[in-house]
Amino acid sequence: MDTEAKTTEKEESNEDNATVSQPDNGLTNDESLESNETQKADTVNSEETVDEVASENIEIPDANENVAKEAAEAKTSETNEKGDEVINEIEESNAEDAEDEGNKERHTIEVKDYDTMSLEALAIELEKLLKNEKVQAIKSHVDNINAEFKTKFQALIDEKKEEFLNDGGNEIDFYYSSPVQKRFKEAYKEYRRRLNEHYQSLEKNLKQNLANKLEIIEELKGLINLEENINTTYKHFKELQERWRTTGPIPRDKYNNAWNSYHHHVEIFYDFLHLNRDLRDLDFKHNLEKKLMIIDRAEELAQDDNVMRAFRELQELHKMWKEELGPVGREHREEIWERFKAATKIINDKRQVYYQEIDKVYEKNLETKLEIIANINAINTQESKSHSSWQKKIKEIEELRNAFFNAGKVPIKLNESTWAKFKESVRIFNRQKNAFYKGLKKEQYKNLQLKLDLIKIAEDNKDSDDFEATTPLMKKIQSDWKKIGHVPRKDSDKIWKQFKSACNSYFDKLHAKRNAANQENIDAFNKKHDFLSALKDLKLTDTKDKNLAIIKEQITQWRTLGRVPNDKRYIEGKFQKTIDGLLTSLNMDKNEVEMIKFENKLDSINTSDDDHRNLDNERSFIRKKIDEVKSQINQLENNLQFFTNVNDDNPLVKEVHQNIKTHKESLKLWKSKLQKIKELY
Repeated sequence: MDTEAKTTEKEESNEDNATVSQPDNGLTNDESLESNETQKADTVNSEETVDEVASENIEIPDANENVAKEAAEAKTSETNEKGDEVINEIEESNAEDAEDEGNKERHTIEVKDYDTMSLEALAIELEKLLKNEKVQAIKSHVDNINAEFKTKFQALIDEKKEEFLNDGGNEIDFYYSSPVQKRFKEAYKEYRRRLNEHYQSLEKNLKQNLANKLEIIEELKGLINLEENINTTYKHFKELQERWRTTGPIPRDKYNNAWNSYHHHVEIFYDFLHLNRDLRDLDFKHNLEKKLMIIDRAEELAQDDNVMRAFRELQELHKMWKEELGPVGREHREEIWERFKAATKIINDKRQVYYQEIDKVYEKNLETKLEIIANINAINTQESKSHSSWQKKIKEIEELRNAFFNAGKVPIKLNESTWAKFKESVRIFNRQKNAFYKGLKKEQYKNLQLKLDLIKIAEDNKDSDDFEATTPLMKKIQSDWKKIGHVPRKDSDKIWKQFKSACNSYFDKLHAKRNAANQENIDAFNKKHDFLSALKDLKLTDTKDKNLAIIKEQITQWRTLGRVPNDKRYIEGKFQKTIDGLLTSLNMDKNEVEMIKFENKLDSINTSDDDHRNLDNERSFIRKKIDEVKSQINQLENNLQFFTNVNDDNPLVKEVHQNIKTHKESLKLWKSKLQKIKELY
């Protein structure tokens, strides 16, 4: 039964009482009331209650009128059922809110898209809420922030654990913490502390407020027994009403019983108030004016596009209707209640449509997330046997993972199960990936041992004087080194330097012996030394072509001077630096200058059998640079995918395009250099 309907029968009988003049039966006021109550008890039946039969002026409806009334009520009961449901919902909500004065503040706090925030942004948002809002008003916000932080931090831990295991770590030794986690925990701990303090204070206040309201009820009971002027009693009654309204919240489980008891005794006082009809009519008029204002506001809210704001204010209007205002005249009751209930139904219907639209969005998000999970599962079924293939899959999974986190909320009843499916699909991928890389690590450690064996051979023979027997051996282990696959990255540079040092030590010794017996090489060194000294004083003209011809002529002359001893090869580097300086001073295309420099460098490398390692080293270096540039280009092109909705004239996008162009020009140059080396083989 709705709020107004709960009081209708009682209020109707009160209206009847208002038409009866005080009986002149020789009794005191109290005696007259007692007599009237006795008469009321005699006239109660199962269909309706007549509060008081004090004189022959009271009209009791006949049976036909009752039947007609019941038929009309039955006809409209189905129509009113939904309206009654939402009114009951509002009353229950108001009962809960009665325990917490902070609920109004809660509605004013902006609800942000916490699911799209980073870990650091979530920590900052929690700190802002603690700083700027009442702790009792932010519970739903904090709960959402905490849930999102836990989800995203667990995903981060999973990532770090994968990296740890891929690097050969033992799962039992894994541990990870971060400053943002510490920051969030401190803020959340402070929130819990403040909330506990609030509830402890609130509990104390709720109990005291309940005691105060029960005391008001007791005073209401005693009003009808006071032997004083009715105007004085009425004034006392109004004071009690004001005290009731200003008394703070009480425990929600006591709310309905306390209010019903209060309302019951207010009605009893109105029964008593028939002794002074002017006062009661004045109260009826006041209540009618206030209720009409409430109805007008409710009808305005029914046109408000902000559905949730309208519904929250509607709750307040129902609270005012129920708690702050008494009955109105009988002729207005049903009309104004039906108007109020109609406006309530319109607002609630719009709220239901609003929730349905939100549900559609959540359902769409659910479809997106389930599709992402299906894509991850599809990747899990694909077989990969190479590092490059797995790297591609890792990038795909990372993109899907980010898409999952950015897909938005799903229906709350499916949130946990959807998250569980996502975690399981990612776990399966990680298990497969870890199994592959564990096998790859095993193979890399096997390759490491093979290369360590070659290093031992090189170091055992680097000081050998048996050049005829040792030289073929040293060349063979260099060739074998190239055929062995990858080793763990942390060991790669270290063992290469060891191997290179041992081999160079042997071949430098070999070359030193040959150079000692080769006076021609020494003569060539002396000539190049003199030539280099003269070259430093070379004067160029103002014409680019002439200057280029002069520089090339110097390079040609340098080549004719012959080969210098190995221990004097540093002079070739000095010559190259000098030529590079001259070329750089010319106003020429950068790539053209680079190629001239490179050709000059190649000419300085002796391509005899003993010095093939110099070309090998140069070729390996260039291939490594080509791979690095390709990797940088791929990274930049991947970065462009994040700017799909950004105009090409955006400065950041322009910069990325320019970087890609620069790297592609560099790649072209390195490939040209590699081709030059291939031509020498």
